[in-house]
Amino acid sequence: MFSRKQQLIDRTGKDGVGRYDFLRLLVVEFNTTKSQEAKEQVLANLANFAYDPVNYEYIRQLHIIDLFFAVITENNITLIRFAIGGICNLCLDPENKAYIIRNNGVASILTLLSSSDEETVLSTITTLIFLITPASKSEITSKNVIECMTRISESAGSTRLRNLATVFLNDYCKENELSESTEKAHIIT
Repeated sequence: MFSRKQQLIDRTGKDGVGRYDFLRLLVVEFNTTKSQEAKEQVLANLANFAYDPVNYEYIRQLHIIDLFFAVITENNITLIRFAIGGICNLCLDPENKAYIIRNNGVASILTLLSSSDEETVLSTITTLIFLITPASKSEITSKNVIECMTRISESAGSTRLRNLATVFLNDYCKENELSESTEKAHIIT
């Protein structure tokens, strides 16, 4: 549920921990805990807070976007799933989108298309769709990405993945790019 800043202040009360401080405490806990389970829980919470536009300013101030990007290079599938989910939640905001694109985020996100985790790939494709701008379109709809999406759309695996890859191809790729990619994908398989 989306909140307004005044609603948050009213609910927090004058002696409570505010949203910024709570998010800061989560970041500190994530960075200091030794427990993998605690890290996963904290990152899941941060990804959920990334859903509410009221938190965007705090998230930028606390460099949580950078935290999400640092995590997607780790070897923990659960952490990666939560990190890309958080990025996906944030990237519809124009300022967050610009930050991600400007800081080479698209290249980092593209690496997740090969994940074995279905939820990670679903969030990755959705994030790529949300990040398409005139400046980022050529990178997001590159020949390699189109070939990968074509393989996903034609795979026998998850219906959700096939459908989302098909939406990506149909809505964001040119017809001539698709026919080249389809021919190449059939040669490879």
